[in-house]
Amino acid sequence: MIPIKVAGSAVKTEPRSPAASALQYLQPGALNLAALPPLSLYIHYPWCVKKCPYCDFNSHEARGELPEEEYLDALRLDLEQSLPLIWGRKIYTIFIGGGTPSLMSAKGLDRLMSDVRTLLPLDVDAEVTMEANPGTFEAEKFKSFRASGINRLSIGIQSFNGKHLKALGRIHDDNEARRAVEIAHANFDNFNLDLMYALPTQTLEEARLDLETALSFAPPHLSLYHLTMEPNTLFAKYPPALPDDDASADMQDMIALGTAAAGYGHYEVSAYAQPGRRAKHNVNYWEFGDYLGIGAGAHSKISFPHRVLRQARYKQPKAFIEAARAGNPVQEEREIGRADMGFEFMLNTLRLTGGFSPNLFGERTGMGINAIEQTLNAAEAKGLIYRDHKIIRPTELGQRFLNDLQEMFLGA
Repeated sequence: MIPIKVAGSAVKTEPRSPAASALQYLQPGALNLAALPPLSLYIHYPWCVKKCPYCDFNSHEARGELPEEEYLDALRLDLEQSLPLIWGRKIYTIFIGGGTPSLMSAKGLDRLMSDVRTLLPLDVDAEVTMEANPGTFEAEKFKSFRASGINRLSIGIQSFNGKHLKALGRIHDDNEARRAVEIAHANFDNFNLDLMYALPTQTLEEARLDLETALSFAPPHLSLYHLTMEPNTLFAKYPPALPDDDASADMQDMIALGTAAAGYGHYEVSAYAQPGRRAKHNVNYWEFGDYLGIGAGAHSKISFPHRVLRQARYKQPKAFIEAARAGNPVQEEREIGRADMGFEFMLNTLRLTGGFSPNLFGERTGMGINAIEQTLNAAEAKGLIYRDHKIIRPTELGQRFLNDLQEMFLGA
């Protein structure tokens, strides 16, 4: 899953029981949502074989035998306890992220999917994605994953270059990367490849070769991320030598040309898809849709007719399991205040290269577009957005300076 970082001045409230929260949040409030947005489910699996030096996700190195049954029990409890917040709502997409969910046993994944189907109404065409890393690929296990209901894989390749994989601290080599894609091809007709660029010592030609290798497999979807030094990571503490800004920009231009020539549409900052193969789950995030997040450290955004709620679960697996057993694994929850709503909406939707309809703002925030009119005018005057009565979208300049554009709406 792609992490969404949000700001907010709203006061955090002490978590209540889900039933009490549901009663509270169904009361009249400051917003007026005409309809609730689509709802997705995110399931977090917190363990991985080895913590990568660039990773700031909630992942923990597996030491000894994993408490898989205990964790699956806690996930079911979490889901059961969350049901009052989403009664009657259908799930349109599921994303199992981590960590490395492909470490889960075939039996464990089958149990998880059975629990989800028992407790939630799924759309007949629900997209069900699992993250998987090369080095954990076993052909028979992935056949079982497919049989359990996974219909899309997201594979953390990062690079097909052995030298760069080693520098990134990955547990797989270039041969395992290729083998993983071959296994995915054999079992899934829908999958994504994650690649990174602007890697330590990487040249433009090396980045080009990575892209060309990925394209040779004709993946339905590609995610191409610029390596960044995130706080509280090993790379932040001991920064490697990275390509300079000009070299990184050249790589970005190469990626834009190469993906377009291969028939991929660039629909989000880091996402490229063949026609009809956009990631439905991620698009729901970017369009400010709703998602229930269960599992250690998972985040939720849930709308009600008159307010929008955010939640965060306990991050440490042991603390999460204990809290789920005690009846409430939610560590923090808060309402998004009116003062922050415009920024949070724009933080997400401006990532979409095609932009959004002005009507979507009202549908998802419960406020009129005039709430951010002044900032829209300022952004348009700077050439950072294009807008008319049908669309608001970042210009090419706005895409290049997306952080600056997003920050304009802070406090708007």
